[in-house]
Amino acid sequence: MSTNEEIANRGLDVLVGNYAPQPVALVRGEGSWLFDAEGDKFLDLMGGIATATLGHANPKLQAALADQASKVWHVSNLYTTEPQIQLAERITANSFAEAVYFCNSGAEANEAALKLARRHHHDRGDDRHEIIAFEGAFHGRTLFTVTTTGTPAYWEGFGPMVPGVHHAKFGDLDSVRALLSEKTAAIFVEPIQGEGGVRTAPAGFLQGLRDLADENGCLLMFDEVQVGMGRTGTLFAHEQEGVTPDVMTLAKALGGGIPIGAMATTRELSKALVPGTHASTFGGNPLACAVACAVFDELEGGVLDHAKAMGERLGDGLAEIASAAGHDKVLEPRGRGLLRGLAMKEAPGAIIDACRERNVLVISAGGNVLRLAPPLTITAEELDHGLRILREVVLESA
Repeated sequence: MSTNEEIANRGLDVLVGNYAPQPVALVRGEGSWLFDAEGDKFLDLMGGIATATLGHANPKLQAALADQASKVWHVSNLYTTEPQIQLAERITANSFAEAVYFCNSGAEANEAALKLARRHHHDRGDDRHEIIAFEGAFHGRTLFTVTTTGTPAYWEGFGPMVPGVHHAKFGDLDSVRALLSEKTAAIFVEPIQGEGGVRTAPAGFLQGLRDLADENGCLLMFDEVQVGMGRTGTLFAHEQEGVTPDVMTLAKALGGGIPIGAMATTRELSKALVPGTHASTFGGNPLACAVACAVFDELEGGVLDHAKAMGERLGDGLAEIASAAGHDKVLEPRGRGLLRGLAMKEAPGAIIDACRERNVLVISAGGNVLRLAPPLTITAEELDHGLRILREVVLESA
């Protein structure tokens, strides 16, 4: 049997070196646990970056995948498949949306939303092409989405960036107001900034954006790629603010680990994307859509209620760790539901390594934030075990 190091070395020979993976080769998963090539068992508190929403090797998702695989895998969007229609029906039945475009990732969903905003105003004869995004945002790695991503480090070496994109301060309505003009096509925002440091929008901020968009005549678009599908305690994060966007994007947890993304919008706005304007070869393929429908089944079947309780438990546990560690180590606990973070005084790399050495997997966000996004199916016992390890590591850290 190959060791973790042997597998990693093979990767060095054949993979582009744009990642810096942790020194474990994961070969199997079961629920909230992952197993490496050497048989070691790890508690997964990062969930494939908020993606393995129902855990690993979930039996219901396996069954949905196997059943669809026995029928048809791919026919392209030149033909209609029922799983795609069924998934669109689930999304529209549970949200403001009336029409859905499917793709393969969050970046693609966001790319579609940005193109929709520009095309919508173009078709109305309006010279509106500018996008207001936010500092600290993360929307993807295509050229358009990385331009809207509000962290200059992601732009280095890829310029010139897409013109017409401006960045306001997250949580600051006045900074948004200062950027609005007759050329603004859309305001594009994450209800909670995940990659940007698990930063929750202040109370009233999303409603303020809705009001500004209405006053200006531009669209309001929510990126729910990381925070949607039950991650923050409701099916979609914006529901907790009582604010309705014009466009919403989903990915990550939508397929429980199977690659799929979606842009959901109103029927009126969807008219901008007529045949020939935008497309995806693999988007909405029957395999991914069948699994995503099973994700909806599980969320509606009790997982969402369980996730709410576990989110409160995780929040309480992190608050206790922050209190015990003191302000010289932990600046503050952050987040909502099962997307949580500890803003640290120092970068959390050493804490991530120490947790892994004790068989608990966590990740970072925004430079100095320790991020946790476990499967929504994690048990209270598993969560408490992870919190115990994390508390030990944080308190022992220099």
